[in-house]
Order: sequence, then structure tokens, then C-alpha cells
Amino acid sequence: MRIPVKTATGGYEIVLKRGCLSRAGELLNLARRVAVVTDDGVPAEYAKAVADAAESAVIITLPQGEASKNIENYQKILKTLVEEGFTRTDCVVAVGGGVVGDLAGFAAATFMRGIDFYNVPTTVLSQVDSSIGGKTAIDFEGYKNIVGAFWPPKRVLIDPETLLSLPRRQISNGLAEAVKMSLTSDAELFEIFEQSDPYELLDTIIERSLLIKKKVVEEDEKEAGLRKILNFGHTVAHAIETENAMQNYYHGECVAMGMLYMCSPAVRERLLPVLSKLSLPTLTDFDEEGLLKAIRHDKKMAGSSITVVYVSAPGIYELKKMTLEQLEKVIREVKG
Repeated sequence: MRIPVKTATGGYEIVLKRGCLSRAGELLNLARRVAVVTDDGVPAEYAKAVADAAESAVIITLPQGEASKNIENYQKILKTLVEEGFTRTDCVVAVGGGVVGDLAGFAAATFMRGIDFYNVPTTVLSQVDSSIGGKTAIDFEGYKNIVGAFWPPKRVLIDPETLLSLPRRQISNGLAEAVKMSLTSDAELFEIFEQSDPYELLDTIIERSLLIKKKVVEEDEKEAGLRKILNFGHTVAHAIETENAMQNYYHGECVAMGMLYMCSPAVRERLLPVLSKLSLPTLTDFDEEGLLKAIRHDKKMAGSSITVVYVSAPGIYELKKMTLEQLEKVIREVKG
């Protein structure tokens, strides 16, 4: 399947097909210098498949995990591009999850004011969400995605066969983002999570999630309006990630917890069994003041208030402007 994404700044194509990674040389323009960015948690043969199809390639392998999305690794990629003589006609290919995509994309966005970037996501989370839309970033001074740029990929290759190497926890981590999109935009997809075995329907879930995000990105590429719905659950999730960094929660697990604070009691009652089915956390211990401090540094803050996405029923959402005091009240009520 080929899914075109058309935006005001141009457009690109998502190729969703089992086995498409083996056709990287045919589907991507690799007849030039290619920097393949990956991490040590991704099977090495995935990056090698891209590098072997290139005219000239260098593979940059980073340590696995969110902690790698830092300025030091950003500099490492840029240093490699300079040392290898990359020019404006060369490209960067991310092969891995959201951390690799964000970091490699930001390097591509800023090297020589921007060079071509391709994304080959190999986790559920990156396949359903982060690999499309053009957001790239690194974490800085303990705050997630606070330095970044919009830099759309030239093409995205999504090969569900790359998910076979993932542990069940990583699959659940990514499915949390698909649950998020179902709650704001696709009640039928949410019913699939409720009534079926999501692990048996990954291709369907990936496709329906991509179609949701495609529509959102096409209407609002740079988050001036509609795209804010993709932040459902993320205000609290990012704060949990900051406040509980040492507990090693994955991003999707934090989103799972974050959604519970931004929905009606009726939705929460239906969401809790879905999260349980996916072995996702529903509650964590945290210092409320630390959580609010992290929210104050959220890039979506506007003065003393923040706009959050609130879901009243599956497929029905609203954007609510809340003060920190109102948000604190909600957190206390839900946490009990």
C-alpha cells in the first residue's frame, strides 16, 4: 500500500508493505552518500540492508533508549557527515524507532540548512505515529523534544515484518499511540482494541492509525490547530517521563497513563481494560509538584495556561485551555 501525504510544503509517500525493507534500493534514492542512523537495539541487518543498497554509505550506531536523544549524539552525527564529506545532495536514513527518527531527522534538518531525510521505522510506535509528520527534535536539560524543527521525510518505508524481532512490551508501547488516535478520531478502531486481539491485527491497526495521522498532518502540518489532537495524553505523559526518568517507562507507557487524566469518567472506564489487555501501566507514583514543574516547561505552555486535548467519548474530543491550578486539581482527582 502507498499512502500519499500532501502538505503546503510539498509532500511525500508512505510505503506500507511487508518486505519493503529489502527493496530499499528501489524505493529510496540511495545513489549518493548515505548516512544510516540506527541504534544497538535494532537488528544490525536492517541498517545493513539500506547501506548495501547505497552507492556509498556510513552506518552510525547509537546506544538504545531515550537517553541517546541528546546534543552529544546530535553532534556525533553532524561530525560524521562533515568527516565523510557529505554535501547538500546527500541524505540521512533513520532505521529504528522514534528516538532514532527524531535525532537523525533533526541532524538532516540542520546540516547545511537541510538535506534529504528518509525514515524506515522499525517499532510499532514509530510506524503508527512518529515516523510521519515531520517533527524532529532532541531532548535538552532534562526536557523532552525542547529543541527541534519541522523537517518532513522524502519517503517513509514501513515494513511490518521488522516488528517480529520486538519484545511484547515494545509492541504494547507502540500500540498505546494507536489507542490514543482511536480515542480522538476513530471509534471503530477503539472497538477493535476492546473486542479483538490487537497483536493479531497489527497491519490493520498500523494502516488505520496512519490514515488518521495523514489526515491531521495534511490539514495542519505545523500544529497551528487540528494537529494538537495528536497530543492527547502527552501533556501529563511528558511530565511523567521527566519526573520519573529513573523508572524507565517507555514513551507509550507514559502516554497510556497520561490519557487517563484527560478523558471523561465513562471513557476512563472503557480505557482501563484496554490498557490492561495491552499490559500498559495505569498509575505511577510521582511528586505532584515535580510533575507540575515539568508541565510548566512544556513547549505548549502559553503564559500560565496550557491547551489540552480532552476526550468525552471515543471519536469525540475538544481542546480545553487549563491553568496549572485546574490541571493540578484534575491530576489529584484522577490519581485519588
